Amino acid sequence: MKQYSQSCDENREAILGIIRDVFSGPGRILEVGSGTGQHAVYFAEQLPHLLWQTSDLAESHASIDAWRVESGLDNVLPPLVLDVNESTWPAQQYVGVFSANTVHIMGWNAVEKMFAGIGRLLPGGANFCLYGPFNYEGRFSSASNMHFDGWLKDRDPQSGVRDFEAVEALATAAGMVLVADNEMPVNNRLLVWRKTGA
Repeated sequence: MKQYSQSCDENREAILGIIRDVFSGPGRILEVGSGTGQHAVYFAEQLPHLLWQTSDLAESHASIDAWRVESGLDNVLPPLVLDVNESTWPAQQYVGVFSANTVHIMGWNAVEKMFAGIGRLLPGGANFCLYGPFNYEGRFSSASNMHFDGWLKDRDPQSGVRDFEAVEALATAAGMVLVADNEMPVNNRLLVWRKTGA
């Protein structure tokens, strides 16, 4: 039931150092693609002013719930079924969206729908944080990212390390502006966009 990802433990403190400021106000955060559930319980424990809404495909819910129940935290909510390819997104109001290591495992069509869905969901002034590896100007930022891209494409030809410029264009189309591009350990980035409007 309970799954474990070593990378979650390795990157969580670096991510926390950024999102602590980005999500400084109280409110409900939607995590798109909660995976094992490790990030959710760690961030919820460290950021008690937030109500952390987990979500993922149904097959990930058992692990998310196992981590959530074991944590005993009352600010981690049971996972929602969220398939970015579907038009139905949560109706609840959120003060921000967080997603880690998702866009490189989806097909590009799903990435497009994810950005569009987040753009519809977020109110003006709210932030979207996206963690993962990215290419810049069509070039890999490291040999390890190039090898990772090859591994991803062997697993699923529709997946792969995404170009920053391409996801930035999706964010712009969804009514978001880039406010930070943070360098992270192991050749990853944490991108922060803010939804425009009041």
